[in-house]
Amino acid sequence: MSAASETVGANGHLNGTNGVHTEDLKIAVIGQSNFAAEVLEVLLEHHHIVVGVFTIADKGSREDILATTARQYGIPVFKFSAWRRKGVPIPEVLEKYKSLGATLNVLPFCSQFIPMEVIDGATFGSICYHPSILPRHRGASAISWTLIEGDRTAGFSVFWADDGLDTGPILLQRQCPVEGDDTLDSLYKRFLYPEGVTAMAEAVDMIANGTAPKIPQTEIGASYDPALFREENQYIYLNQSAEKIFNFIRGLDSVHGALALIEEEDGSHSPVRLFGASLCGPVSLDKAKTIRFKDAAGPAYVDLEGIFLTGSDGRLVKVKRLKKGSKMIQASQWFAQAGKKVVPLELTERELEMESVLRNIWKAILKVEIEADTDFFACGAGSMDVVRLVEEVKDALEVPLENENVFMAPNFAEFLHEVITRTRSSSSDVGVGPVFDAVILRENKKVISVPTQMFVNGQFIDAENKKTLDIVNPTTEEVICKVAAASKADVDYAVNSAYKAFKGSWNQVSARERGQLMYKLADLMEQHKEELATIESVDSGAVYTLALKTHVGMSIDAWRYYAGWTDKIEGSTIPVNPAKPNHVLTITKREPIGVCGLITPWNYPLMMLSWKMAACIAAGNTVVIKPAQVCPLTALKFAELTVKAGFPPGVINVVTGNGTIAGQAITDHPLVRKLGFTGSTPIGKKIMASCAESNLKKCSLELGGKSPLIIFADCDLDKAVRLGMSSVFFNKGENCIAAGRLFVEDKIHDEFVRKVVKNIKTMTIGDPLNRATAHGPQNHKAHLDKLVEYCEIGVKEGAKLVVGGKRVPNRKGFFFEPTVFTDVEDGMFIAQEESFGPVMVISKFHSSDFDALVQRANNTEYGLASGVFTKDVRKALLFAEKVEAGTVFVNTYNKTDVAAPFGGFKQSGFGKDLGKEALNEYLKTKCVTIEY
Repeated sequence: MSAASETVGANGHLNGTNGVHTEDLKIAVIGQSNFAAEVLEVLLEHHHIVVGVFTIADKGSREDILATTARQYGIPVFKFSAWRRKGVPIPEVLEKYKSLGATLNVLPFCSQFIPMEVIDGATFGSICYHPSILPRHRGASAISWTLIEGDRTAGFSVFWADDGLDTGPILLQRQCPVEGDDTLDSLYKRFLYPEGVTAMAEAVDMIANGTAPKIPQTEIGASYDPALFREENQYIYLNQSAEKIFNFIRGLDSVHGALALIEEEDGSHSPVRLFGASLCGPVSLDKAKTIRFKDAAGPAYVDLEGIFLTGSDGRLVKVKRLKKGSKMIQASQWFAQAGKKVVPLELTERELEMESVLRNIWKAILKVEIEADTDFFACGAGSMDVVRLVEEVKDALEVPLENENVFMAPNFAEFLHEVITRTRSSSSDVGVGPVFDAVILRENKKVISVPTQMFVNGQFIDAENKKTLDIVNPTTEEVICKVAAASKADVDYAVNSAYKAFKGSWNQVSARERGQLMYKLADLMEQHKEELATIESVDSGAVYTLALKTHVGMSIDAWRYYAGWTDKIEGSTIPVNPAKPNHVLTITKREPIGVCGLITPWNYPLMMLSWKMAACIAAGNTVVIKPAQVCPLTALKFAELTVKAGFPPGVINVVTGNGTIAGQAITDHPLVRKLGFTGSTPIGKKIMASCAESNLKKCSLELGGKSPLIIFADCDLDKAVRLGMSSVFFNKGENCIAAGRLFVEDKIHDEFVRKVVKNIKTMTIGDPLNRATAHGPQNHKAHLDKLVEYCEIGVKEGAKLVVGGKRVPNRKGFFFEPTVFTDVEDGMFIAQEESFGPVMVISKFHSSDFDALVQRANNTEYGLASGVFTKDVRKALLFAEKVEAGTVFVNTYNKTDVAAPFGGFKQSGFGKDLGKEALNEYLKTKCVTIEY
């Protein structure tokens, strides 16, 4: 703003008195990076005129994102490597700037020195973004110094640029608290970046409105910090408190890294950069190796967790990653990696082709010729380039990589070595880990080895008399393989193995170590998630994309969630009434039950295993599980991973076979003290009786459902249609909480049905491994036949079959058409019984009698889940209050989470899976009273 339009306000601020018409603002954006590009877009959204964009020169053939964005909007772009020469503005550069007639300069992020002839050349001046609460931390490294100095608050300033060092008047400021685990990256992403973009646009709006203040900076608390892009300023002083060491490392965590010197045995020093620091409590370092850093307060230690630095106050700082030269390594691997050289591989003909593919991917990203020593990051690659590289390599070569692998192997020779090594390791996976008989699946562009024997006491073994059962692919109706069919004697061996492990090796594993094993298992499941999802698709008919996200994804989530609970299972102190004058202390202890038997269903083979077993193992129990007879293959692949994760023999045992023999043997066994079952209500009743008759073992049952879904006329209809279909057709309808009956208000009934039928006709039915498939085959032939019979009964009783109701014609595989029934009366068979398939059962209701509607919804012996769609909060809450169901969804459906308890009422069973409450199913409470 010009001096002529300024007055001093009552608050001492300089305020504009004359409004500036938006069309008078002709903005020049000077800067670079994604931040500047987003500021440009927001300014355009606010209808400001941007006459030109000035950014840095291209790096090779790579231009800054600001230039790319401006060009998309047809804004003139100017790229200057410098604005001045020998302290004097370059005439042709200055002339190009002046030719635009800019009246306001906006500098969102600018690394170049802009001459004062430009800063003052705009009528309304220049505003600049600075990532600190000025006047504190002036200079180029403000965010880093905010962390290094241990500031409790961080923030940014938008100021009027002058010829000082970030000393111009303040236009606006924003601030946020600094959290204990904040790094430069997290502060930037959480606050400085998104709020900064918004604030820059707000500042321009204020200028346009004539309300932008000019608040002179105070010199109280002012500081100007050294620039951390200079290497001499990046060295960390290690003879200071642990907190100051931690703050310095996290202040350089995203760029550069804190420089330190490790003392080698020969007296030389190896420069390294430190990343991923955290302050530690007391830790055991008995098995750690010792190393020394130059000028450190004390020794440093290396173990599997990382490198531990000793502060001058005796406290420890853990460092997760090191960078030596351009290569990043896990800090825990210092001794393994020190002096290690990449030995050139002798490549096969196929691997030479892979090298050529990799070279072309690198060239396409970096726009340079690729040599063995080409460094990915030295060529200007950024974080999005890392993501692109990983995804393109995955797509082209089907090699599982993570972003971290690029940082660990930044030059082409190292990266090639990493990819080839991983390929060889993957192709030679058979024979690694436990020995087993296997079926080789060649599906989904993968070669997957899957065990076919049962898993007992840490080994894969045949069933008694080598008895087997056939496993059928529901998509092709062909036999995939034969798996072991356990006998009663096999189950007895498995239970005794679990009992010995519970009393022996597993009892010696601490709660925290138990959690670490679970985390490792989850990591292995993550590494093998595409294999597990492929097996699930082939074995159970699950659509691959759903299997990847839900069947496997939620399984991994469950193991990680419960891994975090292992060392948080606590008792309590109880204030009992003592017999005076004595004192009494009463405490409770939560203890594992012992050997737990689990029997899981066929609709979510791996996920149901994980929901139950993760809580069971977290509580400290051992387990014998019988997966579903028709699809046990992911359970057997999972068993292989438990060995690789390091679980002691006997802790996890998998017995395959049928329910009447293997399942019954687990239920009846006297050493099994807890039984967890998911399946049908009739089988659940038999299991409960067996648990009582055998040894009164504790049991939890997740059984059948006929979940009501109420759809009121005031709902978001399109959302209700979409999620109403999901409530029925999700996972082919083989979903325990599927909406077994939809009650649709008469006002919207016909439109709802019309939209559902229209959407059904667009559903792709077919091979579950095809990424376009939305609806795969039913799990097995007997279930398909049951669905056909179910629909025939519905038609016979007078319900209107709108669409579907039969097996998909002229197609191999157990495919059943998505089905819709309307005009369903409350007493009909299909209104009372669960289909467990893709059958939508719709009844009408009138909104005049809410209580009668709830009564209809509750008129079932099941009580697993329920749902309601309405914009009326009162109706939603009343329904949630009155409905007899363990789960209530409001304006959503199928939204489960590993932290939220899951289980039913009435004949849908009792007990909970998931959440903290599930731990109670696998724990017993001991009360200890001490008199003193």
